[in-house]
Amino acid sequence: MRYCVAAPKAQAGVALITAVLIAAVIAVIAMSMAAEQKLDVRRTANVIEGERAYVFALGVESWVGQILARDKRDNQTDHLGEPWALQLPPITVEGAVVGGRIEDLQGRFNLNNLLDNDKPSLLDVQRFQNLLTVLGLDPNLSNALLDWLDADADVTFPGGAEDGEYLRAATPYRAANRAMLSPSELLLVQGVTAAIYQQLAPLVSALPGRADINVNTAPKEVLMALAANISDADAEALLKAREDEGFASVAEFAQHPALAARGVDVAGLSVASDYFLLDGATQFGRGKIRLYSLLHRAGGGARVLARGQGAY
Repeated sequence: MRYCVAAPKAQAGVALITAVLIAAVIAVIAMSMAAEQKLDVRRTANVIEGERAYVFALGVESWVGQILARDKRDNQTDHLGEPWALQLPPITVEGAVVGGRIEDLQGRFNLNNLLDNDKPSLLDVQRFQNLLTVLGLDPNLSNALLDWLDADADVTFPGGAEDGEYLRAATPYRAANRAMLSPSELLLVQGVTAAIYQQLAPLVSALPGRADINVNTAPKEVLMALAANISDADAEALLKAREDEGFASVAEFAQHPALAARGVDVAGLSVASDYFLLDGATQFGRGKIRLYSLLHRAGGGARVLARGQGAY
């Protein structure tokens, strides 16, 4: 019997290759661990910087509340010439960049005004239908919205919708039968498409309870909706008349020549507001926050009713 014994040089070569492979595997593992650690550090930093950006956004919210409360103490009217209505340019504060703007939500049409004690408010329904007409939309959409808001199961004709219609949808759901919490609920109302919502969104709000329309801050389309015969030119004249200091009273607004013989009902109109929207943007490092806050002025201060990071 013959035995073959590996030469010392061959054994040394195999050992060297094995050592190189082991070293390569260890290097790959080490690099992977380092990359994972680096990613974990970045994730942690992003979370921390995002939280800091959010804290700065809350600081802006608190500051805006103080501005609005002070304005309420100093002025009897609210208009677009006041400091609160100016866009806040991005400024650097303690390493963060903050900015934002305040919008008077009573310049918009409050969708929850359509009901008064769970009954249709005829004046507000007419104004909403006027707004739909101004935008080139079907005024009967107001009936679907009434059914969405009211507590009964009776379908308003024409164009109304209750549970029976919504339960037949591909993903069934029911009518809310309560006041809206956000204008985005319009997307659930029968007949309201995404395109229709995009038209309405800048002009409507969903405020708790009833709220007057501030004629000093209302956009042109909302002014035109106050009566069926207010023209584009009439609304432009009203916008120009309020440019500097706004109308001092609803009576002054109603007496403007652009509204002569228009028969504008002054019920539900105002020259002052209590509901505002803060659209704030803050950045700290890589952390970015877009905060929307609904503020209500009352009792000498301003409190936050709702906040979110998507949209109002």
